[in-house]
Amino acid sequence: MATTLHCLSTLHLLPRNHYPKTLNSLKPISKPQPCKIQEKPSNPNALQLLKSSSLPLAVVALPFFLDPQDAAAVGGEFGILEGRSFALIHPIVMGGLFVYTLRTGYLGWQWRRVRTIQSEINELKKQLKPTPVSPDGSTAIDSSSPPSTTELEIQRLTAERKELVKGSYKDKHFDAGSVLLGFGVLESVFGGLNTYLRTGKLFPGPHLYAGAGITVLWAAAAALVPAMQKGNETARNLHIALNGLNVLLFIWQIPTGLDIVLKVFEFTKWP
Repeated sequence: MATTLHCLSTLHLLPRNHYPKTLNSLKPISKPQPCKIQEKPSNPNALQLLKSSSLPLAVVALPFFLDPQDAAAVGGEFGILEGRSFALIHPIVMGGLFVYTLRTGYLGWQWRRVRTIQSEINELKKQLKPTPVSPDGSTAIDSSSPPSTTELEIQRLTAERKELVKGSYKDKHFDAGSVLLGFGVLESVFGGLNTYLRTGKLFPGPHLYAGAGITVLWAAAAALVPAMQKGNETARNLHIALNGLNVLLFIWQIPTGLDIVLKVFEFTKWP
């Protein structure tokens, strides 16, 4: 017991004047055991200090990671990301994507025309009267007689198809659709993220819902491409219907987007 009290006194955990009064009545121990205390280095290693304090620091920092209010970045924490110049990127890019959507639709319609015009030619050929054949097996063609209306229409459609084929509308439509899908989805996500950076929340309403619907329609229309490449006519018609609905949503979204742009000018500043 005397050895224990001596150790406590050495560690400054027990003042020397608080020894029990019965301490003098204790019998001395035959072989006193020295109190071995590990001395701390005067200049501890920084790595050791970091290891020893990592757990307490993690415990202290844990509430900051769990608090959802900490994610609301409003009030200048992100600098230019909350400014007017950064907020105007979304409406400018989406305006360009709307024009690009119309161009992509035109390219797709021209490619569809390449495929359907051949069917029209084949139907017109069925309406032609069979060419008379001479006894020797050669066809008897009266060059003096003018071509019929059906023949003229076949010639016109054939020439039109040749011009359409030269336009390479299939490849142009595929490339434009890929660009539209990539930049469209990216800009849709960026628009919501930018709103959250500026205000700390999203605003459920027509503009947000229409934007989400447009993004989903882009993805759904692109998912039909493999079936379309295999000649599935149902997939082609559904692809056109989805993109047509996409354009209507895009047009309907423009007025609400302009209202948001006015609010950006009202509540933000340059840059």
